[in-house]
Amino acid sequence: MVILDTFTLGGDLPVRRLGFGTAQLTGPGYWGPRGTRADAVAVLRRAVERGVTLIDTADNYGPGLAEELVAEALHPYPAGLVVATKGGVVRTSDSSWHVAGRPEQLRAMCEASLRRLRTETIDLYQLHRLDPEVPLADQLGTLDELRREGKIRHIGLDTVTAAQLERALALDVAPLASVQNRFNLLDRSSQDVLEVCEAHGLAFLPWFPLANGSLPGSAAAAELDALATRHGATRSQLALAWLLHRSPVLLPTPGTGSLAHLDENLDAASVRLDADDVARLDALTAGHGSAPPA
Repeated sequence: MVILDTFTLGGDLPVRRLGFGTAQLTGPGYWGPRGTRADAVAVLRRAVERGVTLIDTADNYGPGLAEELVAEALHPYPAGLVVATKGGVVRTSDSSWHVAGRPEQLRAMCEASLRRLRTETIDLYQLHRLDPEVPLADQLGTLDELRREGKIRHIGLDTVTAAQLERALALDVAPLASVQNRFNLLDRSSQDVLEVCEAHGLAFLPWFPLANGSLPGSAAAAELDALATRHGATRSQLALAWLLHRSPVLLPTPGTGSLAHLDENLDAASVRLDADDVARLDALTAGHGSAPPA
């Protein structure tokens, strides 16, 4: 089975499909640091040394810390490196999320991310959650204003239903380049969103691509172990390889604070599955899934 190793984001930003996510560089609940700044910087630099060209972060990881680490490690950004971040949620504790989609809030968040990332333009800015209290056209319109001002290159959405995505596309207020929903071997509840992305050529960045650490204790573990042994791979590598084979628009960005785990994850790009392997993995949780979080 032949897979493409690259994807052109927004029609003009080619990236390697297996990227790196920064959430795991922060502490539990994405609050505060997880380890030392030096360790986080080393992991980020190693990711780019290994050929990663897509870094996925968010303003509320830390909060603010993850973006600062990206800039500390990688600025000035090498040619071809795409940095994606998110805004639209305010954190007040490790368990408190507050959706904030008013135009003035989104603009202030974007400006703050620009400062932390030390850049004049954010390659991909994703609305972290839709604000039910603000018209969708106003939220997208604000991001499009920022795009026209040169502060955002491309716009994406995070955690949306297929109906919400279709509505955003139909509004035609702002060009969309991506969606970021939960999707992995054990949770395919966003399959319909993936299909919309495929139909419109949008990137789909699956969050929790490794099922948030639940692979070892899952009912799929035995089958994963058998296939992993066949390929000389780990369960995590097999789960990432499955995503890369599942659809050419899937761009998984697994995160870690460990250099060893980083190398393990990135080595998944070299795992090649045949049609039988994919079918066996597809069958593990066919029809299984849970609704995306609010």
